Amino acid sequence: MHIKSSLMDTYVLSRLLILVLCIYGLKTAVHGAGECGRNPPDREAIKLAPCAMAAQDKSAKVSATCCVRIKQMGKNPKCLCAVMLSSTARNSGAKPEISMTIPKRCNIADRPIGYKCGAYSLP
Repeated sequence: MHIKSSLMDTYVLSRLLILVLCIYGLKTAVHGAGECGRNPPDREAIKLAPCAMAAQDKSAKVSATCCVRIKQMGKNPKCLCAVMLSSTARNSGAKPEISMTIPKRCNIADRPIGYKCGAYSLP
């Protein structure tokens, strides 16, 4: 009887462990399903620091580094949009209506033209 009870305890514990691992796995999968994958848009916004002046002033020259980073991020329009509307971007002084013009100002041919970003569209 003692052996049977011990086996049952082991079985219950193993099932509980599997359940915990499944829940953890789901949490991780959901966490990684954001606009920018595992990184939140505010963290991704830091990569666009070279775009700071261009995001505040429509007549400011857009640096080559900014254009390279915008082109990379533009491969995922949801992420680019989320970054341009992020609190990090806003707190840096970026204006969304001006930020949206950067891909065009960089002459990126395959930019997501017309992509809706909140109240804005990418030209």
